[in-house]
Amino acid sequence: MDTSATLRATVAVLMHATGETQKTLAGVLGMAQPGVSRRMRPDGSGCPWTLADLDRLSAHYAIPVVDLIAGPDAALRRLAPERRAATIGGRQTMIAAA
Repeated sequence: MDTSATLRATVAVLMHATGETQKTLAGVLGMAQPGVSRRMRPDGSGCPWTLADLDRLSAHYAIPVVDLIAGPDAALRRLAPERRAATIGGRQTMIAAA
């Protein structure tokens, strides 16, 4: 699996574990939902993830970049328990920091 495929898998697993939607993640990344959708295309035909995206994902999930690109298992081990949805695949409401 190449780095792009690994990152797509990692983001998909983190979204599932936290109950976040592409729309929520798009807000974190400062883009519209279709931008996330293009980055998540499994055939690689979409937009590539950028270094700025990695930095934002790292800050959002509080996971070091190296663990994001190491794959889903490494990222899930670093995901704080309080970030996990009560029901895997469930929805989590994001509240903006004051």
